[in-house]
Amino acid sequence: MTPTSTVGGVQMAVLTARLDGIARKMSNTLHRTGRSGILTIARDFSCVILTARHELLTASDSLPIHVLRGPEIMCRTMTENHPVLRRGDAFLHNSPYHGCTHPADHSILVPVIDDDGVHRFTLLAKGHQADCGNALPTTYMGAARDVYGEGALIFPAVKIQSDYEHNMDIVRMCRMRIRVPDQWWGDYLATLGAARVGEREILALGREIGWEALEDYARAWFDYSEQRMIDVVAAMPKGRITRSSRHDPFPATPDDGVEIKVTVDVRPDDAMIEVDLRDNPDCMENGLNLSEGCALSAPMVGIFNSIDHTVPKNEGSFRRIKVHLRDGCTVGRPVHPTSCSVATTNLADRVANPVQCAIAELADGLGMAETGAVIPPSSGVISGIHEGEPFVNEVYLGCTGGAGTPTTDGWLTILHVGNAGMCYQDSMEIDELRHPIIVHARRLMPDTEGAGRFRGALGAYSEFSPLDSDMTVAYVSDGNANPAAGTRGGLPGGPSAQFKKHIDGTLEPVPGCAEVVIGPGEAMVSISCGGGGYGPPGERDPARVASDVREGWVSLERAESIYGVALTETFGLDTTRTTLLRGAAGARG
Repeated sequence: MTPTSTVGGVQMAVLTARLDGIARKMSNTLHRTGRSGILTIARDFSCVILTARHELLTASDSLPIHVLRGPEIMCRTMTENHPVLRRGDAFLHNSPYHGCTHPADHSILVPVIDDDGVHRFTLLAKGHQADCGNALPTTYMGAARDVYGEGALIFPAVKIQSDYEHNMDIVRMCRMRIRVPDQWWGDYLATLGAARVGEREILALGREIGWEALEDYARAWFDYSEQRMIDVVAAMPKGRITRSSRHDPFPATPDDGVEIKVTVDVRPDDAMIEVDLRDNPDCMENGLNLSEGCALSAPMVGIFNSIDHTVPKNEGSFRRIKVHLRDGCTVGRPVHPTSCSVATTNLADRVANPVQCAIAELADGLGMAETGAVIPPSSGVISGIHEGEPFVNEVYLGCTGGAGTPTTDGWLTILHVGNAGMCYQDSMEIDELRHPIIVHARRLMPDTEGAGRFRGALGAYSEFSPLDSDMTVAYVSDGNANPAAGTRGGLPGGPSAQFKKHIDGTLEPVPGCAEVVIGPGEAMVSISCGGGGYGPPGERDPARVASDVREGWVSLERAESIYGVALTETFGLDTTRTTLLRGAAGARG
C-alpha cells in the first residue's frame, strides 16, 4: 500500500473478503445450476472480477490458466467493439485471438454500470463446454490443422443480451451447431446467471459504501499486492536460467516432439521476474498452439507455484512479472486462423513446468519439479449415440501427476499444473448414472512416483467401457515419451500410456492423440503420468519411505534401490541396513 492511501488495513481485509465472497457466489451459482458434468462435477470453470480499467481484482476459486492473464484482453475487446455500455448488457466471448483461452471456454462478460451510467467493474464467468461445435465430438482437437478444421463457432465479445433480454438469433445459431443443444443451453444460462449474481452483489456493495471508496480500495489493494511481490522477489537469489521441456510427437509436430524453452530472469535488485518465450517454434498446423491468454498465464503459473503462496494474484503483483512473447509463435501470439484447440493444457504445461523447475535451480527451497502431463483418455471427451440420443461430455476418471515441492509430496489430484487442482475428479458411480458407461477400475499405480526428497504423485490406472453402444474417446495424451522431470536431483515420474482392450482381454496400444472407438465388451485403458521428484531420493526421510511401502505405493525393491531404505519382515524401518545402503550410495556418488 502506498503511504498516501486512505484505506486502512482492516477496511482492506474486509473489502477483500467481500469481493472474494462475491466471486465465490458466482462460482457456486455456476456449479449448482450447470447442466453438463464438466461444470457440475469437474468444476472446469472460473469466475473473476475486473475493474473498469480491465485490471484483475480477484480470481477466487478459479483455474489459474483461465484467468491470470487474458481476461484483461477480453474486456478490452468488449469495450473496443462496444464503446457504449449499458446496464443489462452481456457479451459471449470465446475467441482465442482476443484474450480467451480456447474456443471451448465459452465466457460471459457483464459490465457493472452504476445508477449514473458509469462503467465500474466487469464480471467474467468462463465455463468449459462439453461440446462447442467442433468438426469432431471433442473440445480438444489436437490434430486440427486450423480453426476451420476445428469447426467451432467463434464469438469475439458478441452482444448476447441487451436490457437483460437474450439475442435469440445467436442462441439459435449455437443450438443448431452444438450436438447437445439442451445441455449447452443449461450451461449457458448457468454461466450467465453466475455473472448476473456478481453484478447484483457489486451494485449492492457500491451503493452501500460508495463507488469512490471501492475505487480507492482497488488502488490500495493493488499497491499492497505489488509490495508483497516486491518483498518476495527481493529476497530471491539473482539468476538467469534457461530450461526446456519436450512435448510428445503429435500430428504436425517434428518427429521428436516439440521442445519448449523458457528463460527465467530473476532480478532481486529491481524486484522483477521476466520470462522469455520467444526462442520457440512457429505456430504449427495442429491444435497445440497457445492463445495469447494462455501464453501469458502459463509462465505466471510456474512463478506463483514457486514462491510464497500468500502473495495475492491480481494486477498489483502482476506488475512485477513480465512475459516476452512474439507473434506467430506456438507459445506466443497466434494469428487467425491458427488452431488453439488444446491451448489450456499440453504446451501450456510445457511452459509452466520448466519455469518452476528453473526457479528451483536458483536455490534449494524454491520452485517445484514438473507436474505430470495431460490429457490421457481418462480425462478425454466421450461421445456416441445411446437409445437414439447423442451424448457428449468430458470425464475426469483418474489423472494425478502432482510435482514434488521443497516441503511436500506431489498433490495427488492436481490433474495438471495449469488448473492447480481446482478441477475435481469424477465420482465413478455418478458418471455411470449420467452417461452410458461402465467404469471397471480406477487405482493408483505403485512405483510410478518421481522419486525424490519429496516425491511426485503416483500415476493412475483407469479402465472404462460403453454400456451397450459404440463410444468414441477423444484425447490428447502427452507424457508417453516425455514424462514429468524431477529437479535438484529428483527423478522423473512414470510415463502415461493408453490402450484399447479387446473382448479377449488383449491390449492394443493406441496413439497419444486420437479418437478411439470402443465397442460393447471392449474397454479404454488409460494410464496417467506420475509427478517429478524434488531433491535426491537418498535424502528422503526413511520414515516416509517406510510409510509409502506399507501403503503399497513403493515396492520393497524400489525402497532399497532408489531410496536406500531397508525394511524388516514386518515392514518396520531397518535402521542398520538403511545406514549401510545410504553410506554405500554416498560412496558411489
